[in-house]
Amino acid sequence: MAGSWQEAKEAAKREGLELVFHDLDTGYYGACKRGDRQGAFSCGKFVEHRTIAQVADQTVEEMEEKERRFLQENPDY
Repeated sequence: MAGSWQEAKEAAKREGLELVFHDLDTGYYGACKRGDRQGAFSCGKFVEHRTIAQVADQTVEEMEEKERRFLQENPDY
């Protein structure tokens, strides 16, 4: 788990992962592979979280701007 896009980007590089994400339901950031799902088990069922995933080779500023723009365009997400 990471606390920012920067920390997630560093984790992706360290772990050789292609994507970074921001889990909007928990507030956590992290790194993952394509196809990984973010969420948690609740009462024996997997509940997928709302996440924004981006390619890790972007700059942190690009990630922040794309997330900001996405959330402005999709206020109910």
